[in-house]
Amino acid sequence: MIDSSDSALTPAPRIDFGRKVRRLRLLNAWVRVDVRVAGVCVLLAALAVVIGVASLTNGEYPLTVRQVWEALTSGVTDFTHTVVVEWRMPRALAAITFGAALGASGAVFQSLTRNPLASPDILGFSSGAYTGAIVVMIVFGGNYVDVAIGAFVGGLASAAVVYLLAFKGGVQGFRLIISGIAVSAMLSSLNTWLTLTADLDTALVAAVWGAGSLNGMTWSQTGLGSLLVVVLLIVTLAFARPLRQLELGDDAAQALGVRVEPARLALMLASVGLIAVVTAAAGPISFIALAAPQIARRVTGSAGVSVLSSAMMGAVLLSASDFVALHALPAMLPVGTVTVVIGGGYLIWLLIYEARRRG
Repeated sequence: MIDSSDSALTPAPRIDFGRKVRRLRLLNAWVRVDVRVAGVCVLLAALAVVIGVASLTNGEYPLTVRQVWEALTSGVTDFTHTVVVEWRMPRALAAITFGAALGASGAVFQSLTRNPLASPDILGFSSGAYTGAIVVMIVFGGNYVDVAIGAFVGGLASAAVVYLLAFKGGVQGFRLIISGIAVSAMLSSLNTWLTLTADLDTALVAAVWGAGSLNGMTWSQTGLGSLLVVVLLIVTLAFARPLRQLELGDDAAQALGVRVEPARLALMLASVGLIAVVTAAAGPISFIALAAPQIARRVTGSAGVSVLSSAMMGAVLLSASDFVALHALPAMLPVGTVTVVIGGGYLIWLLIYEARRRG
């Protein structure tokens, strides 16, 4: 016999309906949108804009937010307009777009390899882009466009070598990481040798550029680089749908109807393109691609990394790093130096977190 009084006092068990998802119609197609991920992306985008505005107002010629707004909208070409539009805005915009490119590229490779330590800079693609740029500087003495093309070709060539070395009836994540680390070590040695054999002026330019810096960014660099980043981000997001299935393994992805190798190759090409564009414009900037996807995954509470949230987190990290490099230290440093410090802290935290989780 059931005691009606006890059953009335006992709360009914809660039913877990999973994460809130909304279906939106976009270009004649239905898209499932995770509400929490979308909210985090909006907040991260707003934070990146706030940091960008702070970068526009701070400096040797301090400005108010109202002065920045008037410089952008009034059409008056005075000194304030020059400071805001010509000097500071290219750098602030580059920090946002290039950070987004690094975060998205890291998310793709960590998802493909199912390894949180896999990022384009560790897999050797940044080193390959650096090699291409140095070769153009030393051998051809090219301008910015030539260096950008050399970096892009170098990044794609290193990705092709890593892909072929890792391919054995398909590409496995572990083989890809080992091949990438080996190629990265070889290219780093080659880059050092090329720098040592170059004349002094070229070697100094290559060394400063190789530290990863947004100093001296102009609209010719930021405009072209940001345009390419936006195009490649759209391509990456368009091909990102099979990532969840690929994380389950090749056999499971094939069973779910995913053409594994074409999808993987398209994602790798788009991601290498993102890295190559950033490296061509600003040099190899380390650790943003490594840290942004994992930080975004924990903030959003997702089971896997998301390309969009990783891109937003990358924009915030690189913008904040560039602000620190410009204003928070006694001397102005290349932003690559600050991101290395952030990356080192991230790796230490990751080691402690994994040790506690397993202990």
